[in-house]
This record gives sequence, structure tokens and C-alpha cells, in this order.
Amino acid sequence: MSEEQIILFTGGSGLLGNRMRKVAPHWEYPASSSFDVTDYSSMEDYITQSNQRFSTIVHAAAFTSPPRIDKDPVKALETNIIGTANVAKLCICNNHKLIYISTDYVFDGARGNYKENDPLLPVNNYAWSKLAGEAAARLCDNSLVIRTSFGPQPFPYDRAFADQWTSRVSVDSFAASLRRLAETAITGVLHVGQPRLTVHAYASGLKPARKIGKMSVQDVDFEIPKDTSLDCGKFEQLFSQKK
Repeated sequence: MSEEQIILFTGGSGLLGNRMRKVAPHWEYPASSSFDVTDYSSMEDYITQSNQRFSTIVHAAAFTSPPRIDKDPVKALETNIIGTANVAKLCICNNHKLIYISTDYVFDGARGNYKENDPLLPVNNYAWSKLAGEAAARLCDNSLVIRTSFGPQPFPYDRAFADQWTSRVSVDSFAASLRRLAETAITGVLHVGQPRLTVHAYASGLKPARKIGKMSVQDVDFEIPKDTSLDCGKFEQLFSQKK
């Protein structure tokens, strides 16, 4: 077995995974067919048969569409809840660190600028499934839960919410932060993002710049928290000390 410590990433075919392959090509990105988070035995077999020595599992695989989850809550339960519990169990049993990618939607959105220890109260099924994942991840003593929001660059839609506030960043920005965090020993809960702004302002600020129309959270037929902006002071302080 190699003595080199390797980071394993779940969700390698997703938006974040595709970016991480470029930012951290030395990490391992198993296909879901061989490392199925809903099947504990498949993950255990992968770890056992690998010639790599894994130090950390970054768990980003998830079912993330709120309206689709409303229509298929069983898939969210299997992937986001049971899947994360399986990953947490694997980390505990094999002494891996767990980094769990959570969401700003675990907050109710009533006021924004949330700190890591503020009360949690999801307003939709997607967020409940991710909060359940947080609970599983935190049973692993050597774990880091990252609450964030990120999206593709450029913005993929013609309109964006002008009355929803966020700390969302581009996937490129978050991927760079995640690589740095994976190289630290920090555990607990951490918020990663930028200062509070509307989703429309976020979308309009992405490059290449283009005209983005405005829309309201009232225009969609599923519940969205209005202000899930994050206080990211803990994250900013962590890296300002490393300069």
C-alpha cells in the first residue's frame, strides 16, 4: 500500500467535481458505479481493494434540486441522508477525515448573515435532507461541515432572484477554497462564501458579464428561504492568519 495520503472525492461527475478535477487532479474521483454512497458494501470494497491510503473523504455527492426532491423525497432520503450516513460510518471505521459539503439552506432565511452556531430550521425538503446529512457527518469526530452556496460561471439562466439574498460564489472560487481547507486540520462547522448580496447581483457580477433579468421568489412554486447569507468571518480569519 502506498504511504502517500490521498483525498477521495464523492460526486466527481457533478459541477463541483468537474472543477475539482482541474484544481486538485491528484485527488481520487471514483465513479458512482464503483463507489456508491447508497451501498455501504461497495464503498467498503473500494477502500479495501484500493492500493491508496486515504486520509480524507470529501463528500459532495448529493441530490440537490428542491423541486425534484419535492417530487421524489425517497431519492433524497437514500442519497442525502442514508448516503451521508454511510460515508460517515466509513470514515469512522477507517479513520478517515470527513469533509461534508452542506448548504446555506439549512437556515430559515428570516434574517441572514448567519453564524456557524445560529439555530437551524430548513424550509424545504432539500434542506432537511442536507441537515440530516450534517447530523450524520458530525457523529464523526474528525469531520468538517462546510455550509456554502456556489454555482456555475457564467450564470446559466436568463433571470435571477432580486429579492433573495445569499453569499453564493462561483464554483471556481469555492473549489479553490475547498482545496485549501482540505489541506488543513480544521474540524467542526465552517461557512464559506462572500458578503451578502442578492442572487441577481451575484449573477450579474459573474464573468463574462451579460444582461440578467430580475425575478421574484414568488415566481416559483416551491419554497425558498429569503435570506441565507452567511457570516464567513471564521473562514476569512483562518486564512488571513496563514498569509
